[in-house]
Amino acid sequence: MLQNVLWVAAGGAVGSVLRFAVSLASPRVFTPDLPIGTFLVNVLGSFVIGLPYSFAERESFSEHATAFLFVGLLGAFTTFSAFSLDSVRLFQEGRTLAAAAYILGSNAGALIAALTGYMLGKMFRPVA
Repeated sequence: MLQNVLWVAAGGAVGSVLRFAVSLASPRVFTPDLPIGTFLVNVLGSFVIGLPYSFAERESFSEHATAFLFVGLLGAFTTFSAFSLDSVRLFQEGRTLAAAAYILGSNAGALIAALTGYMLGKMFRPVA
């Protein structure tokens, strides 16, 4: 158990640094008017999680490799990749309605939660 925690932590360190690097580089390469860094991280992370997952279906990945790659590295790089993989799994299981509800609910719920948090935050002023 402790070894898996360390593998997740190591992967998380790498993933978060990679996410930071993409966020720094993307406005220089693309227009700074849009959150292109977040977009790139989410799309790239979703692609990158799908590739080794297809290998993991054929070949057995060790518990440590799974913890490092899927939970740590890609989890820190983007949680959107985990969301995407969960959606793919639901579709693979033939649970189309559950997948659609999960996708819609996750997106709508996250947007509503972000807006609610923002609005609540605007109501309170920091104590100086």
